Amino acid sequence: MQPLSLPPLLHEIRTMSQLENVAGNVWAVAAPHHFLGLHVGTRMTVIRLSSGGVLLYSPVPLSAALIAEINALGPVQHIVCPNLFHHVYAGDALAIWPQALLHGPRKLQKKRRDLTFHAVLSDTPHESWQGDLLPVTIAGSLLNETVLYHVPSRTLVTSDLVENFKVHPHWLTRSYLKLNGMLGNITWPPVMRVVYLNRRAARASIDRILALPFDRVVIAHGDIIHGNAREVLKKGLEWL
Repeated sequence: MQPLSLPPLLHEIRTMSQLENVAGNVWAVAAPHHFLGLHVGTRMTVIRLSSGGVLLYSPVPLSAALIAEINALGPVQHIVCPNLFHHVYAGDALAIWPQALLHGPRKLQKKRRDLTFHAVLSDTPHESWQGDLLPVTIAGSLLNETVLYHVPSRTLVTSDLVENFKVHPHWLTRSYLKLNGMLGNITWPPVMRVVYLNRRAARASIDRILALPFDRVVIAHGDIIHGNAREVLKKGLEWL
């Protein structure tokens, strides 16, 4: 089944790509997002599998231009809601690409009964991901997050593993980051660490992630981590 066609007026001319090429066959697009008055932003990762199919990890609002860019990469076959919070735009993505399989945590499938999920995220890769993606589900956390390791490009794809804000133009968000020791410090917010109910179990999952040979980390909130990524992530998660 082909993606839904757009009305002619929505086929706008793109003067600048919205997709940032992070590594071979991995792209990302950032979007505004507010949480409790904080301007934390969000990010979707787009992965082209070796089969030619496309996977969307943590969908964001989709403009006509962005849809066209994604379609140019290949047919969208998978839409991934990586945890219990990054799911808001999944329904919109599924409406645009109804042929795609929707993946999410088991608990999210109970939370979003309005969506039809086709697969439960776990440590077992989907059959069409073999050789491309290695999933790791973080145990002991209320987030129920599954990260994906893209083997060919050595890229770790996450949502809420850490945050990375070197600077911030919004005064309230900047004050929040400073108060939590996060401005210029890649880590997870101290006030949010309560979501890790079983730190021993979570630590075991993190150790599995840190054993992977990744060169960069795509995150939802803040800048993508390039350079010395494994050591940076290890330091940012020392609190666990």
